[in-house]
Amino acid sequence: MTAGKEKRNSPKRKKNRLTGFFKDERFRLSLGSFILVFALFLTLSFVSYFFTWKSDQSFEWEKIISSSDLRVENWAGKSGAWFSSMFINHWFGLASFSVPFLLILTGFKLMRVRLAPFGRTFRITIIGALLTSLVLGYIFGDAGGFLGSGPGGAHGYFMAQWLNAFLGKTGTAFLLVLLIFSFFLFSTKNSSSILNKLISKRPTKNEPDLAESNDSTPAMQKEGIAENGNPDSAGFSPSFQVTPEEKNSPESENYYEEDDGEGEEGRIKLLVKEKSASEKSLSEDAIDAHKTEDYDPTLDLSSFKFPPISLLEPYKSAETTVSKEELINNKNKIVETLGNYKIQIDKITATIGPTVTLYEIVPAPGIRISKIKNLEDDIALSLSALGIRIIAPIPGRGTIGIEVPNQNPEIVSMRSVISSVKFQDSKYELPIVLGKTISNETYVVDLTRMPHLLIAGATGQGKSVGLNAILASLLYKKHPAQLKFVLIDPKKVELTVYSKIERHYLAKLPDTEEAIITDTEKVIHTLQSLTIEMDERYNLLKEAHVRNIKEYNGKFIARRLNPEKGHRFLPYIVVIIDEFADLIMTAGREIETPLARLAQLARAIGIHLVIATQRPTTNIITGVIKANFPSRIAFRVTSMMDSRTILDTPGANQLIGRGDMLITAGNEMIRLQCAFVDTPEIDRITEFIGSQQGYPSAHYLPEYVGDNESGSAEVDLRKRDGMFDEAARLVVQHQQGSTSLIQRKFSIGYNRAGRIVDQLEAAGIVGPFEGSKARQVLIHDEYSLEQLLRDMDTI
Repeated sequence: MTAGKEKRNSPKRKKNRLTGFFKDERFRLSLGSFILVFALFLTLSFVSYFFTWKSDQSFEWEKIISSSDLRVENWAGKSGAWFSSMFINHWFGLASFSVPFLLILTGFKLMRVRLAPFGRTFRITIIGALLTSLVLGYIFGDAGGFLGSGPGGAHGYFMAQWLNAFLGKTGTAFLLVLLIFSFFLFSTKNSSSILNKLISKRPTKNEPDLAESNDSTPAMQKEGIAENGNPDSAGFSPSFQVTPEEKNSPESENYYEEDDGEGEEGRIKLLVKEKSASEKSLSEDAIDAHKTEDYDPTLDLSSFKFPPISLLEPYKSAETTVSKEELINNKNKIVETLGNYKIQIDKITATIGPTVTLYEIVPAPGIRISKIKNLEDDIALSLSALGIRIIAPIPGRGTIGIEVPNQNPEIVSMRSVISSVKFQDSKYELPIVLGKTISNETYVVDLTRMPHLLIAGATGQGKSVGLNAILASLLYKKHPAQLKFVLIDPKKVELTVYSKIERHYLAKLPDTEEAIITDTEKVIHTLQSLTIEMDERYNLLKEAHVRNIKEYNGKFIARRLNPEKGHRFLPYIVVIIDEFADLIMTAGREIETPLARLAQLARAIGIHLVIATQRPTTNIITGVIKANFPSRIAFRVTSMMDSRTILDTPGANQLIGRGDMLITAGNEMIRLQCAFVDTPEIDRITEFIGSQQGYPSAHYLPEYVGDNESGSAEVDLRKRDGMFDEAARLVVQHQQGSTSLIQRKFSIGYNRAGRIVDQLEAAGIVGPFEGSKARQVLIHDEYSLEQLLRDMDTI
């Protein structure tokens, strides 16, 4: 009995029972009926969509599904509205009606009712639906929002847009005609034999339905004998009623095995396999070829090597851990001090950081948090600490934090954070590593998400080291083609070490000799030039129909933007200002106005600001500056008022200095120990980069001419540039008086393009320089221009 029971429970018998269940006629009938009903349901929802799509599209689908109060107009209810919107709007448009047809075909197939050859019809319908969606998307586009995304759906619309950008509208039209011709050729019965005769001019055997092949002529039978050597291959019993394409498909109910490819069906099966393999190989080759066509901005400096980590010092501290005795002593003093004021503690834990240790306490029920907060100075006195900070409560933990400085603080080296896995594996656009948190975790942030950074703190507390940490982070991660720096150093000594990487990473005005900007007047011109660059980049984004620099560069790399139309790869630009207070005192509003414009608008086009000051007073850090710099870093300051000016809250006055800092991005505030990088380390990094092959010059920013400057009065039109006439025609044709346009179109240097613009202004073709606005073109037609050029030839 045991053996019989094991035999009944064997895996093979279980598999047979499972297979038998799916082959059971009742299961097939039930499933087929369900699919047919679902097909009718989809048809109803699709038809209803033509009358109800406007009203139903106004709702958010999450609300429709979760709310029982919202009602939809679709005849098939909420689910019908969702299915019809997904298929017709988001996917295939009118071609979505092929889905109910395929479901009907499948349902009848399961019920053993044969409407048409299943496999062949299924393939033809799917390909035809995709092609129909594409054709409708090309012809009608989004049709003004008809049906949501147009008659072709989102698939047809976006595929057509991509093909138009890649091939042009004419090229796309030819491609669609070719696809339609190929579709009808390959979907029509006997088309393969006709195609073979046209190409090879040799006799081929028809591939008719097996039912039809029984009525074939003797000539056809002889042809079959000649090709296969098998007189039976010309005809089969009509009871099978399947096509050769279907007969050897496992999905066909008349599937059967062949003798290793012998006979006519075996030959067809082999040819289909070979054809599929060749098509797959061709498609893979096409994909690989397409991938190699992507533009690589780093190829100009393809041999560039990032600086090695060995250039940085490890800075091992003598004692980097807090002793057990120190922890116990501090815990006891905290509990004792609170107990003197009748504040009972249920629990106290410690988290050791590089500079401070966080003691988390859980007070007894009924203790007011404000009572503990007011004992900050008393706890500092009992611990003999330089200064403590109480966080009451710690967000998300339900505890009160007391930060106590360590007796032997640890030095966080730049080498340790640069080599960390968190920084090395970072996928941020502009990753910067600032140091370590109170729990010894490396802190990495994306500058593009900040998107601007304000740094403040008293003299000697770590601002310059923080700026060097930011610069070093980016130099270790970004290629010179992807990033440019604008360095402004009124003190003239902090950032000069970076002059060695001028031809790799720095950006400057065309007429400036030094890449490190120290003169206040040049600072004003540079900021105004950056606003011009910002406006030009926004124009490029508008023409490319994208919203930010990441999308724009993605399109450019994929070669979907034409450089002949002014498009170019846009590197990120990071502006570093070391001593902002000095600039405000000497230039005031001339500095603040362009800076505010950049802070408000420049994020999307890849210009980011990092400003440092040692005077965090309200006349330096104004409301306009604070409103546009949500991310701020505070090193130690001398007063609570200064802390409030930077962070809008106390805390920075309680830091211990030497790189101890608070960073806030919105509502969250984090205490960090800034990574230490010394000047000799920066010197080695810049020396390593500067010794490599670079660009011919620094990256030039757009030209800016101040109100007191004018070059047109000194221009001698008798000594016009050789490209003057062509540049004049270009400017009038585009109605855009831009130096960068002339530079890109004629592939000339910026200085020469600027001189041509000055000559155009002197000739009255373009107007004077208007700051961030483009020059006005004074001549509006080519006929007037040609008359002017002829008159100038007589000079």
